[in-house]
Amino acid sequence: MIKKHTLTVLKGIGALLIINILSTYLYTRIDLTEDQRYTLSEATIETVKKLNSPVIIDILLDGNLPSEFTKLKTETDLLLKQFKFFNKEIQFDFVSPLDEIKDKQQAINELQQLGLTPANVSIEEDGKVSNELVFPWAMINYNNTTIKVPLLKNKLGATTDDRINNSVQQLEYAFADAFTKLSLKEKKRIAVIKGNGQLDDIYVADYLTSIREYYNIGAITLDSVDNNPQKVLDQLSNFDLALIAKPTEAFSDEEKYVLDQYIIKGGKSIWLIDQVVMELDSLFNENGANMALRRDLNLDDFFFKYGIRINPVLINDLYNTPIVLATGEANESQYNPLPWVYHPMVFSKNNHPINTNIEASRFQFANAIDTIANKNTKTVLLSSSPLSKADGIPKQISLSILNAQPNKESYLQKGNLPLVVLIEGEFTSAFTNRLKPITIDKPVERGDLNQMLVIADGDMIKNQIKNGRPLTLGYDKWTNNTYGNKEFLINSINYLLDDNGLINIRNKKVAIPLLDIEKISSQKSMWQLINIGVPVIITLLFGVVFNYLRRKKYTS
Repeated sequence: MIKKHTLTVLKGIGALLIINILSTYLYTRIDLTEDQRYTLSEATIETVKKLNSPVIIDILLDGNLPSEFTKLKTETDLLLKQFKFFNKEIQFDFVSPLDEIKDKQQAINELQQLGLTPANVSIEEDGKVSNELVFPWAMINYNNTTIKVPLLKNKLGATTDDRINNSVQQLEYAFADAFTKLSLKEKKRIAVIKGNGQLDDIYVADYLTSIREYYNIGAITLDSVDNNPQKVLDQLSNFDLALIAKPTEAFSDEEKYVLDQYIIKGGKSIWLIDQVVMELDSLFNENGANMALRRDLNLDDFFFKYGIRINPVLINDLYNTPIVLATGEANESQYNPLPWVYHPMVFSKNNHPINTNIEASRFQFANAIDTIANKNTKTVLLSSSPLSKADGIPKQISLSILNAQPNKESYLQKGNLPLVVLIEGEFTSAFTNRLKPITIDKPVERGDLNQMLVIADGDMIKNQIKNGRPLTLGYDKWTNNTYGNKEFLINSINYLLDDNGLINIRNKKVAIPLLDIEKISSQKSMWQLINIGVPVIITLLFGVVFNYLRRKKYTS
């Protein structure tokens, strides 16, 4: 009998050993979660496999963390373990940047100088509230190159639960995006179009610096189209995308035809257009007012052929971003943020990979876009709030409206005006059945599938300047608010030029089950009693039952 049991045990041990040995060679896992959070996308897997040298990742999430960051740490750890399975070159470690540091303030300053912005977290425990700084960042080192990866995803007005979900949803994309930058060998090319009064370089410096990690950037000036249009078109054809940032001078028909042929032959394009002449600085005069007038860029027929019309109006929105004005004199001056209806705060509907899970964007004196029925597909990516309207021009814009209470009834049933439209389709030339202004080699009337992004606000790409240096795009130095302009524009260019579908990772939805903080606080004592008392009671009951059965067995 004993031999039989021993043999059975040995067989079981042998089976377990065989299963463990096979599992080291034949790995598989079944993801039973509803949101498939533990299944990497094919685009991510391909990107991870391209890294053929040691990848060292330091995650600055260790030590005594608040509960929400502990959850973020856990999810990051699970994700990196998946990366490591597909590429053994990946090594990662969690570190605490402030532990065992004598001069913590100096360490904080050094981390901020590296661009690692901390999160200020309020922690409430036993009725006491304390503030702590957490650096939710990862540093990836690969082939003498370091990439910073933000792990925390903030959104205006987001609750703690929303902030965690937003962050976890973006983890795979954030790391895959960093791996993509590190593994790029041949970069696509972007042409910054000049010659029509576009924004000076310093005002687009932060955006161009950010996308330089993905793409090579060059400038193309349209001034020489009159002398040698073919040369300009040939130069432009060497670029994958054309960026036209807030032109202020009209385009000639010759320039439009060169751009048209570039687009029809497959060139992508992003247009940031202002159809109204109005700047906030122009209101800082003795009258505190100025006239908003139409800006004629000679592009109406051009855009009409592609399926849109940019209306020369100003968006007036009750959901807006503030401007800061000084009150008082000399040393007694105070700077107060005031709501400005002509600077809409635009929230995304999360209906596309470009705008999924992004912070609210800031627009300034934006126009409205009409979509026109044709064969092209038009997707409205951003629009004004339901409580917005379009003010016609010419119109005097005055700072005095800050003293007046807006009439909400005038905004009803006039909102949701398109501000950003993505056009996709087999484009037809805007000069079809028209006299061509210039002669070029092998003109094309209809092209293959292509994409164009039109933004009815040239200032969306414009960064502010402080002490002669460009600030981060989307950051407002007057209010210290940061908006989602930069992320939206980077997503846009990635989407237009992304061949491997990596941008679609942004659409992944992950729902993290979270504890109810109020219930935890109110039921804390009860659950402590249950956790401590129930195991003791079960142990005592087991002992009583065991002794009873033992006595019954040996007394019978």
